[in-house]
Amino acid sequence: MPQVPIIMPQLGESIAEATIVDIKVKPGDEVAVDQEIIDVETQKAVMGVTTPCKGKIDKITAQLKETYPIGSVLGYVEASEADAARFSKQTQAQTEVTEEIPARADQEIKPARQEKIAARDGDGARPGGLPVPATLKGASFVSPRVRARMTELQLTPADLAGITGTGAGNRVTIKDLENFLHKIDNQSAKEASAIRTGVADAMRRSWTRPLSTVGSSVNLDPVLQDRQLRAGVAEGDLKPGPGLYATRALALALAENPNAAAKLIGNRVVQSNSIDVGVAVEAEDGIMVPVIRNADKTSLSDLTAKYQELVDLARKRRISPDMQAGGIATVSNFGTFGVEWGTPIPLPDQTLLLGLGAGKKVPSWDETKKEFVPKIEAQITLSFDHRSIDGGGAARLLKRVVELLEEPKKL
Repeated sequence: MPQVPIIMPQLGESIAEATIVDIKVKPGDEVAVDQEIIDVETQKAVMGVTTPCKGKIDKITAQLKETYPIGSVLGYVEASEADAARFSKQTQAQTEVTEEIPARADQEIKPARQEKIAARDGDGARPGGLPVPATLKGASFVSPRVRARMTELQLTPADLAGITGTGAGNRVTIKDLENFLHKIDNQSAKEASAIRTGVADAMRRSWTRPLSTVGSSVNLDPVLQDRQLRAGVAEGDLKPGPGLYATRALALALAENPNAAAKLIGNRVVQSNSIDVGVAVEAEDGIMVPVIRNADKTSLSDLTAKYQELVDLARKRRISPDMQAGGIATVSNFGTFGVEWGTPIPLPDQTLLLGLGAGKKVPSWDETKKEFVPKIEAQITLSFDHRSIDGGGAARLLKRVVELLEEPKKL
C-alpha cells in the first residue's frame, strides 16, 4: 500500500526542533485522521504530533529522547491511494514554491552561520534559545580555544561567571575551563529539561533590560469577604483566589490607562490592541505563563473558569506556545508559597509583572473606634521595564490596582 509520511509539524514561530518524549502507537496499529500518536517536548510545552490521514502505522522512525527539527519524517502511515496522491500533490506544490523563492538555500544556512558568529563573539544561548549578550568580568575575556570548547559543550558566558581567569588581563584559559568542568564532573548532575532551559533563556534575555520594582500594601479583607459571598452562589461555581482578583484588577487598571503597558521597541512605542494578561503557573521543572485574552472584558466568574482550565493544561504541560504568547503583563501570586515580598522578573516580551504576597494579620488604627483593629494585609509589587514606563506611572498603576482590590464590587 502507498505510504504517507508523519512529519514533525511547525509548533510555534520561534521553535525549530522538538524532543520525542512518548510514542503511543506501534507498527500495525490502525489510526484515525488527526489522532495524537507522538508526544514531543519543546521549551514551551509538551504537544502532540497527529496522523496526517486514516490508515495503518507502517513504521515509526523517531526514537525516544531524540531531538528532531521541524519538517523531519517521524514515521509512515499506510494510506489509501487517494490520500497518498493528495499528500504527494501537496509536497510537490511546496517544493515548487521553495524553488521559486530566490536565495532560499542561503537563508536556510544563515541560522547556523549566525550561531557560529555568536559563539565566536561570546554571545551564545542554549539550543532553541536566542543569543544572550553577557558582559561578565573575567569570564567575558576568554581565548579563542576556550570559545571553541564552549561552543562544543553548548556553554554561554553566563555559565562561566564563577570562573576567575588566570590568563593575561583576567582571560579565562583552557586550563581554567577544564578545572571548572572537572569540579562539575565530581558533583551530581542531570540533563536540564527543555522547559527549564527555556525559562533560563527567557530570564537571561529579560535581564538585559533596565528593570525596576515599586511596592505597596493592600488590605485583603474586602477581597476575602467578597470571595466568601461568592461561595455557593451557583452550584459548581469556583471561588476566585486573591491572585485572580489581582489579575482582574490589573486588567481593569490597564484598560483605564493602556499607555502603561506600551512597549518601547527601537524608537517606537507599540500599543497592544487588547488587554491580555498572563498568569504564572508552576509546572514540573519550570514556570508556564498561559495568557487570558481580553481579561478586562472577562467577568471574575468567567475568569475563574478560564484560569482553572489553563492551570490544568499547564500542569500537564499541554499549553501550546500560542497560548503563552502575546501578553502585555503577568500576575504572579507567590503568596501561595508563604512569601510576603518578591520582585519577579517580567518576561522578555512583556513590560509589567504584578506580584502578590501572602496575607498576614496586622494591627490597623481605626479612627472611628479610636483603637487598633486586626486586618489581613498583603504586600503587592509591580516590576516593570523602566524604558517603557517611569516610576511615577508605575506607582499610579499600582495604586489603582490596590484601590480596585479594596473595592472588589468594581471587579
